[in-house]
Amino acid sequence: MRSRTQSSGLALGAAVALLTSGWGCGRGSGSPALPSATPSAHASAPAASAGSPQAEGARVFERYCQLCHAKDATGYAADNAPSLVSKTFLESAPDELIAMGIRMGRPGTAMAAYGKVRGGPLEEREIDALVAFLRAKGPRNHALPPAAPGGDLIRGADVYEKNCVSCHGKAGVRGNAVSLQNPELLAAASPAFLRFAVVNGRPPTPMPAFQGKLSEQEITDVVSWLWSFKPALPAPAVQNLTIPNDLPIVINPKGARPKFTLREERFVSVEQVKKALDAKQRMVIIDARPPSDWIQFHIPGAISGPYHDRTMLDRIPKDGTWVVAYCACPHHASGEVVDALRERKYPNTAVMDEGILFWKDHGFPLVGEAVPKPASSAKPVSSSAKPTLSSQPKPPLPPKSPAPG
Repeated sequence: MRSRTQSSGLALGAAVALLTSGWGCGRGSGSPALPSATPSAHASAPAASAGSPQAEGARVFERYCQLCHAKDATGYAADNAPSLVSKTFLESAPDELIAMGIRMGRPGTAMAAYGKVRGGPLEEREIDALVAFLRAKGPRNHALPPAAPGGDLIRGADVYEKNCVSCHGKAGVRGNAVSLQNPELLAAASPAFLRFAVVNGRPPTPMPAFQGKLSEQEITDVVSWLWSFKPALPAPAVQNLTIPNDLPIVINPKGARPKFTLREERFVSVEQVKKALDAKQRMVIIDARPPSDWIQFHIPGAISGPYHDRTMLDRIPKDGTWVVAYCACPHHASGEVVDALRERKYPNTAVMDEGILFWKDHGFPLVGEAVPKPASSAKPVSSSAKPTLSSQPKPPLPPKSPAPG
């Protein structure tokens, strides 16, 4: 809700875009989308003892989260990754909502799933420690006023289009703020949580309070409309939680070397990478996202080399082969990997400009558990078009029944 150039959001499920986060990299220059906000007075919690969950959470946050969410967790260090310590967020978010954001991520965004149950790097103990670390920076959560039943979904869609879509986007069109139709957000949130965010905003982020700007009925309508997108079933279980360690490092080892033209001596376009793959040219492609994202979808032949784990870099040949790294944020995590390679004096390295989500939006090839099977191995369909990950089916028009309160 606000102008598209501003980030924000019902930082709701920001609850952790965590770590992504997205994900992160200020789009374009890589500079922060917004300066870190001054933490609230609630952030002056006593220092944690070295062996406490809070102290462990601080260590986990530093390794996995601050890249996008900033050292003080106030966000916007990369790709509009939201504040995780906004007063109105912490007082309205139950611990399990925050934990689910970390564990399950936000599919289709730069916020990866960090729980081992999805193929991520974090044990449940570490997720609990992260929640304790964040909780110590603000107020405890409290019971929320219930969301009124009886919202009209058609009116709610209109309220969203007029007040929210410019920041939060819509199905198939990403905005700069948290996607409010993300299935994992809606699986974790409640109508009362959504209503609280609309009414109170997320100060000091760009997400304004809409109390007094929207009527009570308009708030009820838009919350009911958002809630109508809640998935009926949980996300499918991950079939293979580990990535084989014997995958080939070099793509097309007998191919010619690509002739890439870099922007700012750093960024190679997705079109050039696609052209090199089609020409069967020799290169290494590193997926710098957490391994859970590689499992879901990645560029064919890409190896998993997460920004938070540099061990894979020891296996990259230093013989002039081009090494291209990508992430979803769209440059920040991959930039960390490329910087590490350049420190090791690798001669030909580049960040894939605009990242894997831009690649996906162009319908370029992907493989992984979330990629639909080719039409030939599925039941016959009337369309001859080859399905792609970006071709998500449109949700059915929700019924006009009121949402639960």
